[in-house]
Amino acid sequence: ITADMVKPGAVVIDVGITITEDGFVGDVDYEGVREVAGYITPVPGGVGPMTRAMLLENTLALALDQQEQ
Repeated sequence: ITADMVKPGAVVIDVGITITEDGFVGDVDYEGVREVAGYITPVPGGVGPMTRAMLLENTLALALDQQEQ
């Protein structure tokens, strides 16, 4: 995810984790996006496994609720 993909002031939650020679990195270009986003989570140190699980659970629950309406 790059800065041009993010609406100014948006909240960006980077849940991706990739291991590189330099350590862990996320799916978001942190340095570029932080200039545009209102809030952004770092990788590592931002979102952990339990947060990802709960985010997925809440997203699924919302999708099911909207499907019923």
